[in-house]
Amino acid sequence: MANVELSSLARLPSLNKLRKLELSDNIISGGLEVLAEKCPNLTYLNLSGNKIKDLSTVEALQNLKNLKSLDLFNCEITNLEDYRESIFELLQQITYLDGFDQEDNEAPDSEEEDDEDGDEDDEEEEENEAGPPEGYEEEEEEEEDEDEDEDEDEDEAGSELGEGEEEVGLSYLMKEEIQDEEDDDDYVEEGEEEEEEEEGLRGEKRKRDAEDDGEEDD
Repeated sequence: MANVELSSLARLPSLNKLRKLELSDNIISGGLEVLAEKCPNLTYLNLSGNKIKDLSTVEALQNLKNLKSLDLFNCEITNLEDYRESIFELLQQITYLDGFDQEDNEAPDSEEEDDEDGDEDDEEEEENEAGPPEGYEEEEEEEEDEDEDEDEDEDEAGSELGEGEEEVGLSYLMKEEIQDEEDDDDYVEEGEEEEEEEEGLRGEKRKRDAEDDGEEDD
């Protein structure tokens, strides 16, 4: 909430998990006790460029037990004599004031800290993605073997059914062929008998015709 002309924190919502709060370049002059009530787990607070003038205003931050870094740069309070020593004495929980600790060692870049945390998270993810848990491959192999056995059983069952069907089909066809052959034989035999009978009748007719001719000659 930097540079939004904020003058009071009275309506700040309850943010119990908030760690970093940017309030720079506003017109806040007091009421910092609200931060301990609404954001009790703050570790970084930037109040630079506000209207904070005296130590009593900052004293309200004593209840932020997890606060490690406080920025009051460009506030009027920084013009006080022994400003840094007074703030470190008043807020003993903080490590860095305006980006430096009591020995004037610069605070690590917050972005670098985030990157380090991110790298740790990436390493954990890589470890998790490196390979399946132990025993996972064995379970997969067992499942594959079971699937293969099932496929083989299905193939065998299918082949048995196929053979049975083929046998039934062949025997059925053979019976039909046998019946057809028998029918054909009967048909041929009947035809031959009819032809023989016709030939016999013709022979008899010829004989009769010849006899009749002989009688007429006589």
